[in-house]
Amino acid sequence: MIRLLPALLLLLAVAPDDPLPGTAPLREERDLADLMMDGLHKWVERKIGESTADRAKFWKRDPSSREAYEKSIAENRQRFVHNIGIVDPRVPPRLERFGDDASPALAAETPRFRAWQVRWPVLEGVTAEGLYLEPTREPVAYVVALPDADQSPEQIAGLAACDHPFARRLAENSVAVLIPTIVSRDFEFSGNPKVAMTNQSHREWIYRQAFQMGRHVIGYEVQKVMAAVDVLKAKGAAKIGVAGVGEGGLIAFYAAAVDPRIDAALVSGYFGPREQAWKEPLYRNVWSLLRETGDAELATLVAPRGLVVEAANYPEVGDPPKPPAGRRAGAAVGRLTTPPWESVKAEFDRIDGLLPPGFQPRKLVRDDALPAFVSLLGIESKMEASGDAPAERRKGLDSKDRQRRQVRELEGHVQNLIRWGDRTRNEFFLNTTTVVKSLASPGERFRTFRVKTNDPETFAREAEKYRTLFWEEGLGKIEDPLPDPKARTRKIYDKEKWTGYDVVLEAAPEFFAWGVLLVPKDLKPGERRPVVVCQHGRNGVPKDTVEGDTWAYHDFAAKLAERGFIVFSPHNPYRGEDKYRMLSRKANLVKGSLFSFIVHQHRQILAWLKTQPFVDAERIAFYGLSYGGETAVRVPPILKEYCLSICSGDFNDWARKVAGTDSDITFMYSIEWEMPYFNLGSTFNYAEMAYLMVPRPFMAERGHHDGVARDEWVNAEYAKVRWLYAQLGLADRTEIEHYNGGHTINGEKTFEFLHRHLAWPKR
Repeated sequence: MIRLLPALLLLLAVAPDDPLPGTAPLREERDLADLMMDGLHKWVERKIGESTADRAKFWKRDPSSREAYEKSIAENRQRFVHNIGIVDPRVPPRLERFGDDASPALAAETPRFRAWQVRWPVLEGVTAEGLYLEPTREPVAYVVALPDADQSPEQIAGLAACDHPFARRLAENSVAVLIPTIVSRDFEFSGNPKVAMTNQSHREWIYRQAFQMGRHVIGYEVQKVMAAVDVLKAKGAAKIGVAGVGEGGLIAFYAAAVDPRIDAALVSGYFGPREQAWKEPLYRNVWSLLRETGDAELATLVAPRGLVVEAANYPEVGDPPKPPAGRRAGAAVGRLTTPPWESVKAEFDRIDGLLPPGFQPRKLVRDDALPAFVSLLGIESKMEASGDAPAERRKGLDSKDRQRRQVRELEGHVQNLIRWGDRTRNEFFLNTTTVVKSLASPGERFRTFRVKTNDPETFAREAEKYRTLFWEEGLGKIEDPLPDPKARTRKIYDKEKWTGYDVVLEAAPEFFAWGVLLVPKDLKPGERRPVVVCQHGRNGVPKDTVEGDTWAYHDFAAKLAERGFIVFSPHNPYRGEDKYRMLSRKANLVKGSLFSFIVHQHRQILAWLKTQPFVDAERIAFYGLSYGGETAVRVPPILKEYCLSICSGDFNDWARKVAGTDSDITFMYSIEWEMPYFNLGSTFNYAEMAYLMVPRPFMAERGHHDGVARDEWVNAEYAKVRWLYAQLGLADRTEIEHYNGGHTINGEKTFEFLHRHLAWPKR
């Protein structure tokens, strides 16, 4: 017996604490936050792997005729067009040759072609700029040629050093070529000189601000190609091709997929499997890309027009360098490496299973692709190069200044969208503007803004479609049904007034929801009490809201438990810096985001809480700080089981906070590269998210010294919420507390708000 004593003591030492009645014991010894994160990555990687087979349900191709085929893929094309941000109308076509004494319009000339310095309008305030190679003979075809992002138009035109000046070869063989400048991977102009500069590439700089507003650096450049096609069509072009290398290959491929006027495409150094696209530079991220399309499916958007793929080397791009002195860090990780030939061929061969034989002329080559490409334009030629190298005539060419103009024009376009964002979102959600005559001044007119109904229940019912749009199109909805939670718990706190438990609930085969439950000890048999869900912020864990009296949380979960509330403090998976950012990046590919997981986990948390005998299912409130405050305007607006929401330290003009370049407190100057959500800035800012709470109570908590935003940003956005609640006769259900403090829980009027609207007396 004595010999057995050490083993018995060891067993007692590792035995779990008492579980909550009705649950299994939780024996997990590993860090639950890390374990959750690993599971989330496994889940999304499984979904990415399954996406190839799942895409068939989105397609109904009819190859019986070209007209029937184009009609059958029209919706697929339109969704792709939307997801790469092609939504703005192009301006009328015009090709302008321009120059001055130092940099004349005629940039170079050979016996076979002339190279002109040109620009052409694309969108309001956005122009394309580059070269036009005009053959001395009548053109046999027209091509838009796209260099890689690290190349200039002059390089592929043969006016500067380049291993493969393919545009020059085309021009020497009587093909007219229009070459736009591509936004580069340099970072010289990434930032606002009056505010701050960053180490983001020009492409990432445009991507991050454009993505939030429903645009994309890819979409902008595809629009430049489409505007070039407008120009060439106006010149009477009968056959138009598009050809590109590297990043230009991506743009050429996408342009051919969306514009049926393009007769053939050459894609060099881009085509391949996209299941690892989340490893590539951030500016290649496309919302919902793999849900409906891989490169093989995109090739079917080009069909029945011709496609040549050249399995050339990708541009070698590594992770961003550390920022030099005077620049802020913030660029996202991401690399480009050349895929093996076998994987490129496998993706190309997949097209055979999507289209009938002979429906699309296409070819995969490993060497010179130009002859195969021009044959699709009706030209049979080996495309041999001449020995007449063009000589650059311009002495004052400043390619950096040209790049600066291109970057600043796109930035200006996005920032203008932000400035007009209120109007865009109002028209999207409320459609509130009406004009009435003033009684005081006959003939004078003024605008008054009213909602269509002053009945809150009617408003809430009509807002359901926006709740669906916000969830499915804004954040991304996990369609998988909730499993049996199989709750596992262990007691981790035994305080004077309450007991605390770790709670783990299964949410999917690979991941779980986890939080800390605080149960008051004075509960009477059969009593059901209100619950406050207390949400931590970035890099936090549930215990941060309970113990340690940290400067941000001040144990607000424990204080609410001491007042008699049941409290649940969940773990949200925004811990581990790039681990959670990359999780969101992966999810984007299959129409998901970080909040897809968070909403799904909270669905399970709410479902489980409602089954507990001490919980009043009609009185479950939410209160979160920082990223938890961000959760407060995303999760409760979607999940109506939350009867109330309090956003602390985060309520904001979110479009400006994420995508604005006029202040160094925006995410454009920080490491939070996961913050842009596609098109959210044009549909749901924080006011519109809060509108989805109607008729439920909503509150914002704001410290005057909180550096997340400025008071004027917060107050202007909250004024819209106050206005709507007042219009609906609900002014007593919303408020904002200002206090002299920083990014922290204040816990004064917010606690009063909870007591009042949860009908729970103070203790």
